[in-house]
Amino acid sequence: MTTTRLRVLALVHRHLVPPARIEEGTDIESAPWRTEYDVITTLTTMGHEVQILAVHDDLGDIRRTATEWKPHIAFNLLEGFDDITIFDQNVISYLELLKQSYTGCNPRGLLLARDKSLSKKLLAYHRIPVPEFEVFRIGRPIRRPKRLQFPLIVKSLTQEASIGISQASVVDSDEKLKERVTFIHESIGTAALVERYIEGRELYVGILGNQVLQALPVWELFFTNMPEGAKRIATDRVKWSVKYQKKYGIDSGPARELSEAAVNQIQHVCKRAFRALELSGYARIDLRLDEAGNVWVLEANPNPQIARGEDFAASAEKMGMSYETVLQRIINLGVRWQPESVA
Repeated sequence: MTTTRLRVLALVHRHLVPPARIEEGTDIESAPWRTEYDVITTLTTMGHEVQILAVHDDLGDIRRTATEWKPHIAFNLLEGFDDITIFDQNVISYLELLKQSYTGCNPRGLLLARDKSLSKKLLAYHRIPVPEFEVFRIGRPIRRPKRLQFPLIVKSLTQEASIGISQASVVDSDEKLKERVTFIHESIGTAALVERYIEGRELYVGILGNQVLQALPVWELFFTNMPEGAKRIATDRVKWSVKYQKKYGIDSGPARELSEAAVNQIQHVCKRAFRALELSGYARIDLRLDEAGNVWVLEANPNPQIARGEDFAASAEKMGMSYETVLQRIINLGVRWQPESVA
């Protein structure tokens, strides 16, 4: 693969900087810095000049490095700033003020997608099917509106990566609803999003692009050996506990037994969601497919996990796009992105 050699500034959390030397026997796949390692080593192997910048709570470090080194692009691997998740969009806004190109989603898209209530309202306005929902803010009475019928699922309004989601998140009574909403308020510290629980298949679709969008193959989360009565949902343990995944046969891969028409419809809905939320660069759209064949958009995840072999990269590989090609596409989209295009 021939690429123009670029200066790439890798923005990473200070606790996720990969070690300079990997000791023999290190299990890279389970290392917390796996994504950072995969991106940085692959870009270096491709011929790019990569400089790592550990970021915590000082924007001045970014400004100094951008001014002195003049990177062609900042590869954004941050999921927050100063340990506050919702501040990731502010770092990107700062890069725009520096007129520094960056990879991934623009600040407005990050803001719209992060607030699941706002994003669902926007999707519903564009007639993209979303489950009925209600937001329960901290300090307000917990009263279920009649239009919300059980079963319901209770999530954090703004946290990602299944934080706060467990089997107890699906509730079937007002008593359990109050209990779970209170749990989100007290343990996660955010408002609670309560939405109708859709029984069905858990699907993901990766999207690459700015104006012209490319949908990757439909991916599915499989629950092979779940205990009887357990809900097939992407809980915290389903996503992150290797032991739990092995025990219950949880895996992901190309969605099975979907007609070409169904695949086209799902990918079309995901592109519409990407545009409705004004996303850019790359994202993953999470969906449920119910038994009647209806598609429901649950949420959009800008800048999703892009470690080698994870869902986004694996689905790209399924259509013949190597990991190197995916990273180069992400860089090219960042170089071409114009902040004024969504102003």
